[in-house]
Amino acid sequence: MNLRTTTPASKSRTIKWGIAIFAIIVIAATAIIWVNRPVSADQYDDRIRALQADMSRYQAESDRLNAEATTLANTLAQITSEKNALQSQVDLSQAQYDQLIGQIADTEKQIAENQDALGSTIASLYVDDNISPIEMLASSKDIGEFLNKQEYRNSIKKELSSTITRVQDLKVQLGEQKVAVEKVLNEQKTARDALQVKESQQANLVAQTRNDEAAYQGMIKDSSAQIAEAKAAQAALRARSNATGGYTLVDAGSLAAYPWNASNCPMLSWYSTGGANGNGGDGRGYGCRQCVSYVAWKIARETGIYYTNWGNGGQTGAAAVAAGYKNLGRSPQPGSIAVMWGNPGHVAWVEGVSPDGSHVTVSQYNYNYGAGYGMYSEMVLATSFFDQYVKIK
Repeated sequence: MNLRTTTPASKSRTIKWGIAIFAIIVIAATAIIWVNRPVSADQYDDRIRALQADMSRYQAESDRLNAEATTLANTLAQITSEKNALQSQVDLSQAQYDQLIGQIADTEKQIAENQDALGSTIASLYVDDNISPIEMLASSKDIGEFLNKQEYRNSIKKELSSTITRVQDLKVQLGEQKVAVEKVLNEQKTARDALQVKESQQANLVAQTRNDEAAYQGMIKDSSAQIAEAKAAQAALRARSNATGGYTLVDAGSLAAYPWNASNCPMLSWYSTGGANGNGGDGRGYGCRQCVSYVAWKIARETGIYYTNWGNGGQTGAAAVAAGYKNLGRSPQPGSIAVMWGNPGHVAWVEGVSPDGSHVTVSQYNYNYGAGYGMYSEMVLATSFFDQYVKIK
């Protein structure tokens, strides 16, 4: 086959090739500039930090009141602190939502701009690719010019591949941002629901006592031991949480499937009322909306095993082992119970374990995550938070 000779037309093609290469470089560089565009300082960062500080401050105030004498004024003040913490959580979720929506809009804009630039670049490169290597060689003055053309072509293809990868990364980032939005909205709903429960609790307490200290003391005199136990339990839980790295809240509120939830077992300050017997009992020998009541119900739901009289939270592990269940020591498994020893201690149900075994996901009642006592929560805690795990399922 005869090669084409260099003609004025081929010289024109060489010029067009140079222009196309230059255009491709400019367009590709433009795409890269958009991908690496610096992000301005986020206007929500300071507000989010301030709201997080507010939540910590209100929770610290609730803890301080927890350690003081049980009076109507203190109880109402503690409820108010918990309400304020929950309102801060609602506001924090809104700020996080607004921040994420802004980030999503920016990411979508970057994706669109990159895709437009890539479209133009790919189109130019496609037109240029119609020139075969033989034609390029024929239109080149010498082998050096030919090699330069090939190098330009390969360089642009490499940049295209890199930019496409960046666009794909942006799309992954966009998906993660949208998932984060759903999580924030769920957290906000949980906080709003808990706030409504807390407001109702405060209103009921005021109505029952007519805001009178003597009436309050008369109302709680038969529950003083339960109140002291509840205070001790919450203080121990908070101390253990602080010592083991805190927790991550996955879900919370009032679990509808649990039969003694907020709708039929209201909490009056520190103790349960209503319930199966009208006096805060769950019908199985435990106080409804307490940790042992929830775990007893969970075991029955998961295994069909019904048990009573396994003691308080700290005693549950020993009672389960005595009943023939396997003591796992400090090596949790899904379908086991997690026990924090002590009086009253705490017990929860293990939903999952991290791959490295360092953390457990548990479901439980009556861990005060900021919404007060007697509430459902699912959270991630350090495995070391609990002293013992017993295999049930």
